[in-house]
Amino acid sequence: MRLDLSGKRVCVLGAAGMVGSAVVRRLASEGVGEILAPRRSELNLLSQERVHSWMHANRPDVVVIAAAKVGGIHANSTLPADFLYENLAIAANTIHAAFEAKVTKLLFLGSSCIFPRAAAQPINEDALLTGPFEPTNEAYAVAKVAGIKLCQAYRQQHGADFITCQPT
Repeated sequence: MRLDLSGKRVCVLGAAGMVGSAVVRRLASEGVGEILAPRRSELNLLSQERVHSWMHANRPDVVVIAAAKVGGIHANSTLPADFLYENLAIAANTIHAAFEAKVTKLLFLGSSCIFPRAAAQPINEDALLTGPFEPTNEAYAVAKVAGIKLCQAYRQQHGADFITCQPT
């Protein structure tokens, strides 16, 4: 079942990144009404107040959350508090603000790192939370799982059409 995006205002957070920019290119080829792609300099996703204000001022119909603090093994290993805090804040701020702004559909992008290090290949969705994360990116994985669970909670409690996927 496809979501008709013609005439819709679609916000892509993290549009300058690898996955976000691919989402924007695809949306542009699909005849979306308007693509909103605020840059980090325009919208600080770590600020609950700014995200809330932006969502209410711009009123997107659909939100795609591709934004995240990312880095390699060294950055993840040496800055775990930064990765956990910033990615938790991005998820919590954007998901809650989208709910309050009555966004029709939200897609939160996870990561393959949310699955256990020793998950059977190919990875099945049921493998989520069945074993320890890869230690070098555990903080990032925990924050991504929290975002997934937050979307599930808004869906369960409020009937929000908030979904997640892992673009791997």
